[in-house]
Amino acid sequence: MKTLKNFGKSSRNLDTSKAKTIHDIAILGYADAAENDELYKSVVEVTKRLAEAGYLIIDGGGPGVMRAATVGAKLGGGKVTAVTLYPKDMTHFEGRDPENNFDKEIKTSTYVERTLELLKEGQVYVIFKGGTGTISEFGMAWGLARLYFGHHKPLILYGNFWKKIIKAFKQNMLLRPEELKVFKIVDSPEEVLSAINEFEKEIEEGKHGSHLKAIKSDFAL
Repeated sequence: MKTLKNFGKSSRNLDTSKAKTIHDIAILGYADAAENDELYKSVVEVTKRLAEAGYLIIDGGGPGVMRAATVGAKLGGGKVTAVTLYPKDMTHFEGRDPENNFDKEIKTSTYVERTLELLKEGQVYVIFKGGTGTISEFGMAWGLARLYFGHHKPLILYGNFWKKIIKAFKQNMLLRPEELKVFKIVDSPEEVLSAINEFEKEIEEGKHGSHLKAIKSDFAL
């Protein structure tokens, strides 16, 4: 795993071109992020750069980070697929945001189905700061990457705070070696783009011990 210390230290060394086999990037993060929050602005900046590079953005069709992902993608001239849920008896679920102007909608009937569909649609996950919903998505994505290791979908963890979280996991939980090889920690849009290309190189070189293919399947790549 490459962290910020040795990954993306100089933007001049980053490959920010479009990957050849990775096309669909799922964005996960806090539903309550306001437009003036640094988190919201960061998501807009990242997805704008992703769209400009030619990636399709996947989000949950809701407010906060999800709406920011759509806004950024549109600013970058890109397209957005939203995986939505219109909740019943879910007082604290944000649901569909009418101001999230995505291009294609995939409707789901339960929260679990929505989470799994988001993970299915994305080839790579960019995970921003969030609450319990984001924690559940991160946990599912990380767990699936371990189970399908060698044919998994990579995670990009956005922000320095992830270093502390991963350190706490390493100090207090029981992690297998491969679980620390399925993600990269980055802190700029350029590093996101470069991380995707790094993952693609790992796919091509078979660094994980088997042929890792960046194609859509139920969960594995």
